[in-house]
Amino acid sequence: MKDIMNAPFLVEMVRTITNMYNHGWDERNGGNISWLLDEADVARYLDVNAVTRDIPTGFEAPALDGKYFLVTGTGKYFKNVQYDPADNLGLIRVTDGGKNAQLLWGFTGGGKFTSEFPAHMMSHAARLSVDPANRIVMHCHPANLLAMTYVHDLDSRAFTRTLWQMCTECIVVFPEGVNVLPWMLCGTNEIGEATAEEMKTARLVVWSQHGIYGAGKDLDETFGLIETAEKAAEIYMKIAHLPLVNTITDAQLHRMEERFGVKAREGWLD
Repeated sequence: MKDIMNAPFLVEMVRTITNMYNHGWDERNGGNISWLLDEADVARYLDVNAVTRDIPTGFEAPALDGKYFLVTGTGKYFKNVQYDPADNLGLIRVTDGGKNAQLLWGFTGGGKFTSEFPAHMMSHAARLSVDPANRIVMHCHPANLLAMTYVHDLDSRAFTRTLWQMCTECIVVFPEGVNVLPWMLCGTNEIGEATAEEMKTARLVVWSQHGIYGAGKDLDETFGLIETAEKAAEIYMKIAHLPLVNTITDAQLHRMEERFGVKAREGWLD
């Protein structure tokens, strides 16, 4: 059996987490990632029958029963993951209709998965129902997107249109737009359920005054979604107080649709 420390999924996870921390998106223990893995990939590095311990999840997710996830730990600092992946990450299998997680590797200090685990699992189930290729759920705290939620209308269409107008390629990267939730108490099933509902129509969900959730087929795509939205929010925050002389018009955004073969969310362009 191969050494899990050399597993491509673990190496890529550590690199991405380190990059997120270096971007300033994941201060202290802020942020979390979960990655849906194939059993065949896991079995190359672990005995899938060797369960270290069981961890109750506190919710139900029948659609995820038997599925494997690599996930960040609660209270863990992203800056430390590169130095001790086994303490800060865990590889689990969801069982009992989602009520239980079997730990197969990691959380060596006695830890458990992120407190946002319910939101992650509910979002995975929602995205898989829309696009079976989606395997990543990523949560972080990009400063400009947070700042934008303090000064901008939180209507999802209005928020999205502003982001699309800030950077030409935004409509190509996330044509379905960004859904926005009002402030809600984090770490609860309620915010998990609300996020999952919004994930049915968009891969990006903003938590007002908190952060963002992104979903995608791999770490690069998901990181890139958040990175692009954050760049657009940064531009907005730099110019929001200034007279707007020029903008990207809806007619120009329609030209982008035609040029790149994408379709903006129905009714969100004039």
